[in-house]
Amino acid sequence: MNNLLNAPRRLARRLLPGSRQGHAMLQALPAFSVPAEAIETLADPAAFRRTLLQLIGQARRRIVIVSLYLQDDDGGREILDALYAAHARHTGLQISVFVDWHRAQRGLIGKQKCEGNAGLYRAYAERLGGGVAIYGVPVQNRELFGVLHLKGFVIDDELLYSGASLNDVYLATHQRYRLDRYHLLRHRALADAMAAFVQKHLLASDAVRRLNVPDVPPTRSLQAAIRDLRQDLQHASYEVAAQAPGPADVAVTPLLGFGRTDNALNEVLLALLRDTREQVIVLTPYFNLPRAVRVVLGQLLRRGCRIDIMVGDKTASDFYIPPDQPFKTIGLLPYLYENNLRRFARAHQRQIGQGQLNLHLWRDGDNSYHMKGLFIDDDVAVLTGHNLNPRAWSLDLENALLLRDPARLRWAQHQAEWRTLRQHASRLSDYRELESPRQYPAAVRKQLARLSRVRLDRLLNRLL
Repeated sequence: MNNLLNAPRRLARRLLPGSRQGHAMLQALPAFSVPAEAIETLADPAAFRRTLLQLIGQARRRIVIVSLYLQDDDGGREILDALYAAHARHTGLQISVFVDWHRAQRGLIGKQKCEGNAGLYRAYAERLGGGVAIYGVPVQNRELFGVLHLKGFVIDDELLYSGASLNDVYLATHQRYRLDRYHLLRHRALADAMAAFVQKHLLASDAVRRLNVPDVPPTRSLQAAIRDLRQDLQHASYEVAAQAPGPADVAVTPLLGFGRTDNALNEVLLALLRDTREQVIVLTPYFNLPRAVRVVLGQLLRRGCRIDIMVGDKTASDFYIPPDQPFKTIGLLPYLYENNLRRFARAHQRQIGQGQLNLHLWRDGDNSYHMKGLFIDDDVAVLTGHNLNPRAWSLDLENALLLRDPARLRWAQHQAEWRTLRQHASRLSDYRELESPRQYPAAVRKQLARLSRVRLDRLLNRLL
């Protein structure tokens, strides 16, 4: 009986362009009024690297870098060299770097055990002094259950925002690159808000400790402080002084997301998708969408909206292991994600054939793909490091910048970015174009069958 009574309400939610409650929430979001000309889309990893180094070289007042990791490789050392050189030029310059606590103190997956990137940080501090403070942020007690996935580099009054971390491939230091999105926003109040969040919620926490000092406490001694940090982050947000955008402005709202419930970023992402009028473009590196997102995309298809989703080909995943190399369990992930995509494409083959659903596979040689974000209709964009997967949805600490542009001042830049992405992508016209699991290498087939028997593949999809 309850199902019959609720049927008209469910039908209305499917047919109406977004719920009134969600639309009202979006309209009420405070935002900074940023001149459209103060927002720049950078073309590629090389431009990201050049811009970052240039901003560091020009810094006079503050540098606040938040990233998943700063790697012990040529790219990471180039950034550290630039930071220490900036401090040597201006000793009053405040420089702080925040990375994930667990990720910084282990080696690369599949490599021998070592002290990780933290060893590099300590070596620099011993040689060049303490002018660059590098902190580890333990979002959870163990890396498996969540990491610091915040993004954003505040340098004086400018914000360089990207989902990229700092190493050789993200910075295109050598031949290979890992493609992300890169935006420079020149706006003091926005930069202040991003820096103030770090100061209030990370630097003030007893769980957040320096990594480039001789005596780093063990994680087990921080258990109570980590619990307090989690509780604080679940209720934290960026402080935004609401400003009415002028005719030449874009409304920019920084958003925070952490935890399975009352996650403001997740709620806004769902509200934005439900509010789509005609078209949405989804960028994600790993096709492993949370159930809530899949449900909303299904509703949009039934309403007649066009959906474009770009993911990396499995060979463009940073976890992919070529068949001629020794197989490791982590190499299963690209195949799991491709299986997810194949099932999704098979379920929506009719919409693919009609051109309403467009699945784009990105591949460029041996380079990798790490794009995230949304374009909705022609007046909304989301810049984020959020992978749109269950792990980001409930475990990691995430953030994003919501850009609302009713005057469509940045429409041309968004279109140019989308055209550039499609240069190395092919549209999937039939789910059978994706490799069948029967064609996978023997080691992959064996492991996938073993995982499937005990349903561990579902657990991996949630955790990795």
